Amino acid sequence: MIWQDVCGVDDLQPNSGVCALVDQQQVAIFYLPANNQCYAINNFDPFGHANVLSRGLIGDINGQPVVASPLYKQHFNLQTGVCLEDETVKIPVYGIRINNNRVEVNVQESGNEL
Repeated sequence: MIWQDVCGVDDLQPNSGVCALVDQQQVAIFYLPANNQCYAINNFDPFGHANVLSRGLIGDINGQPVVASPLYKQHFNLQTGVCLEDETVKIPVYGIRINNNRVEVNVQESGNEL
């Protein structure tokens, strides 16, 4: 795996998203400090055709961490990238971890690691 340093943990917005450019891809990064989890997904909303998912609202539906698109409100599972309203639509999910208080992302592999 090739991990790329993106930012410090202190640069993340708790319970919210930020966008980072990693290997020429816009990556939406979400930090949930209550359970010390980070998630990384592609920032592109396939329904709204815009890079906006980092601005979406995060929450929990049936025990699944999700982000709701700010455009048409579809929910995407932060662990799998699958759209809850249309399971045929899936966005890329990237590996993410915290290493020495730094956030690292791997856009080549899917899955989350902390």
